[in-house]
Amino acid sequence: MKLQRFALALAGAGLIAAAASSVPAVAAGQTDPKHPFAKNVTPNTIKSAAADAPCVSDVMAPAAAGTAQEILSMPGRPIQSASDTPFKFVGTRADSTWYGAVNSTGTQVYYYGLLLQGANLYRHTTYLRDSGAWVPTFKKVGPGWTSFKSIATSNYSVGTPRHAYLYGLNTNGSLYRYQMVGTGFRGLGPIPGFRGFKTMTVISETATYDTLLMTTNAGALWTAHIPVAAGAKPVMKLIRSSGWSAYESLVVQGCGTRGGSLIVAVDHDTQSGYQYAMSKANGAATAITSYGKIPEVYGGVSHVSVTTHYDQLVGE
Repeated sequence: MKLQRFALALAGAGLIAAAASSVPAVAAGQTDPKHPFAKNVTPNTIKSAAADAPCVSDVMAPAAAGTAQEILSMPGRPIQSASDTPFKFVGTRADSTWYGAVNSTGTQVYYYGLLLQGANLYRHTTYLRDSGAWVPTFKKVGPGWTSFKSIATSNYSVGTPRHAYLYGLNTNGSLYRYQMVGTGFRGLGPIPGFRGFKTMTVISETATYDTLLMTTNAGALWTAHIPVAAGAKPVMKLIRSSGWSAYESLVVQGCGTRGGSLIVAVDHDTQSGYQYAMSKANGAATAITSYGKIPEVYGGVSHVSVTTHYDQLVGE
């Protein structure tokens, strides 16, 4: 497969791409299996001796037509990239992170995540066969999601207390948080103050807080630091006041050992993805490097990270 060859080339350069053979985890609701995959395998931890070695963006692009496509890109001058062949999925309008996992016997690699189709929330489990074929399955979680325009998930798994949340950005101007317990969800109520925000993704997940990276309709880029403690108010920090209005999707993956992030921002109107490297988020002091347009077609209705259960984000 094209992406497997690309991943091997990156590994040869001193990087570990988020290939299927690297996933060390289990889906929510299952017992964490004992498996030879190391917990500290992180696709975007710099492994080469060069301090400025680039990381890799691994993006899944589910499309309205009922297909999905994986796209890899590595920042540079120029950007190196590759796209897998689209595979049969299901029509969606919003999606969350795809987490790589293995079954309890270590014989089957699969990915899981959440998606919105119409007014309904679904969970998918997508198996990656030895042949390289993606085989998705779907289970309806529940209705009532018509007014949600963006969803994102956090997954703090490397320490205690563990937590997993689903965040939903609603057209009523509130952000809703749901605790994921096994395969169930417990609503934690709305967080007001998000009117005018457009899209979001998780950039940090720790034992005490999650942080969302968010854009507004006017093009501002913000972080929302949300404590795990019930009733705690988010801390909002403005990173940039303009320049991000064209993007409907943000995909974040950790880069390096200092809390940096690699971002793919997607303009759905032109089906174009743009790659950025960002320092650990700190409001207006955050450093951002633009690498420009990725030479691939981003034809999805939303674009999300392809990662693993143990790759904790620490971007803020």
